[in-house]
Amino acid sequence: MRSFTIGPAQVGSGRLLVVAGPCVIESADLCLRVATHLRDACAARSLPFVFKASYKKANRSSGSSFTGLGDAEGLAVLERVRRDVGVPVLTDVHESGDCAAAAEVADVLQIPAFLCRQTALLQAAARTGRAVNVKKGQFLPPADMAQAIAKVTAAGGERILQTERGSSFGHGDLVVDMRGLVTMRELGWPVLYDATHSLQRPGGAQTGGDRRFAFPLMRAALACGVEGLFFEAHPDPAHAMSDAATQLPLEEADRFLDAAIKAHEASHA
Repeated sequence: MRSFTIGPAQVGSGRLLVVAGPCVIESADLCLRVATHLRDACAARSLPFVFKASYKKANRSSGSSFTGLGDAEGLAVLERVRRDVGVPVLTDVHESGDCAAAAEVADVLQIPAFLCRQTALLQAAARTGRAVNVKKGQFLPPADMAQAIAKVTAAGGERILQTERGSSFGHGDLVVDMRGLVTMRELGWPVLYDATHSLQRPGGAQTGGDRRFAFPLMRAALACGVEGLFFEAHPDPAHAMSDAATQLPLEEADRFLDAAIKAHEASHA
């Protein structure tokens, strides 16, 4: 398994990487609060941490849904988190033209699952020199992540993460096939399990979900030996501007991390 660093965070070294934060940047105060809480929680547990938040959401279910504060303001918030909280940051990019500006403030550029086959986007993200996190498409067989990885490496990408976030299952539901985590790890690049997006029930004007499955599915994924855990947390999920049904309450993050550590240690016993 390849290993590398994202700022001070070591990836693929046997320690469980945590990538977490709110779904979308709603305000600077929200991001600073969540980033500080998660930074301290991870530091207390000796877990490498990367803060995540989308500076814009280009793939909302409804055209009337919140998409962000605006590119410049959203990126400025990420820069402030990186500087003031002192942690690496990750954010989504949706078009090739987004990559250069996002790379100025983000340590990791994330390719959304729906866009994981977009060759120009993958190549543009790789050329920035930033780490690239490719979320596996809900429609994509796990082994086909090899093609996405090949596009990133061909464009010079040397630090790649793969994230499982569930596969489409019938109408309006996702399922996580744990066999896919094994298949993705065999590609040789670190794998993250997305413990909250995989709980979604897409469809209609607003994506639903069921966060009660977060703990058991997280434990199952870590039992498969994945290198990291991705999840979204919010101080008041019911009133979050995106993914209200699946984000974890921030107050539960510490308990979630403790359970993850136990599952991770058991998988390496």
